[in-house]
Amino acid sequence: MFATQAMQYIPRLRRYARALTGDASAADDLVQDALERALVKRDLWREGSDLRAWLFTVMHNVFVNQVRSAAATRTVPLEASAAELQQPQAGDRLEIRDLDTALQSLPEEQRAVLLLVGLEQMSYDEAARVLDVPIGTVMSRLSRGRERLRRLLQGLPDSNAPLKVVK
Repeated sequence: MFATQAMQYIPRLRRYARALTGDASAADDLVQDALERALVKRDLWREGSDLRAWLFTVMHNVFVNQVRSAAATRTVPLEASAAELQQPQAGDRLEIRDLDTALQSLPEEQRAVLLLVGLEQMSYDEAARVLDVPIGTVMSRLSRGRERLRRLLQGLPDSNAPLKVVK
């Protein structure tokens, strides 16, 4: 039953993993590692709770662990998937490339929030649970990430000015 329920979220997990890693092969490995961990730890999931959020939490934690331990390696796939064979128009390819480059240049914390809220359409509360941070942290990371992404896509200098102390 658990495995059957979890299977319906694989496409969404793959999409989030692809955005996190920037590589189809690494994304597939991340999803596989996350699903393996979820199956091993399925007794920690509470029946009736949000399985989608729990699976995203597991995958996010696996990703963070891989980055920290430098276990994630980038490889070039030998074959392109069918979806990758459908090439977008030249202008679209440039925009997609620019967006991907800008997303990859964001700090991991901002990128994760942007992807969960923007791409996966999670609520702030769901994203906060997945990332194990307060909802206010999600909102501030999202705001800073959107602003930074906007500046990068417009070709403006990246302003990493320190935060002002407000009394």
